[in-house]
Amino acid sequence: MNSKTRGRLKQVYIFILIKLSVLAVLFVPYQSALVFQFEKTDKVLAFLPIEKDESFSMEYTHSIHLSKVVEMYKLQDNGKIKQIGLMYEDFGIGMPENAGKGETFTKKDGKYYIGNMNRVFPYIDLRIGKVRANHTVLYQNTPYPLKDSIEPGTWVRITWKQLNMWQQLKGVNIIGRK
Repeated sequence: MNSKTRGRLKQVYIFILIKLSVLAVLFVPYQSALVFQFEKTDKVLAFLPIEKDESFSMEYTHSIHLSKVVEMYKLQDNGKIKQIGLMYEDFGIGMPENAGKGETFTKKDGKYYIGNMNRVFPYIDLRIGKVRANHTVLYQNTPYPLKDSIEPGTWVRITWKQLNMWQQLKGVNIIGRK
């Protein structure tokens, strides 16, 4: 093999290596995130960069009582979402009257708290409120209204997983919208 052929072969190898590197950067998952996917698809609408063992809350206005509800969650090592607490202001439709087995129930300043919850979900399905709900993610004491990133009325599946660069480019970083 002459030097011209070796040089050409070297260029081809370098080109293939660059292409593989670009593909790896685009498609290898590396960013841990709370992901809001369109319905039952893998289409990423929005995401919130968050690590395992971190907590977040979902705050919304109850559709019947028109009072504030806050659901507290913690991310698990296995990719699941664990509900650890609940705060609400009114008893009635859709609200528990007491704590479950092993949970705590307290009343403080006119609000009801259920703590020590251990309810684990592989995902959470949610329809973003159109009128009053104002679904908001609370993360590190900062509120992120979902209507700013996702069309109200949209049904989303909330999961926790690793995203690749391509998925991040197609979705909206909720923190970046603030």
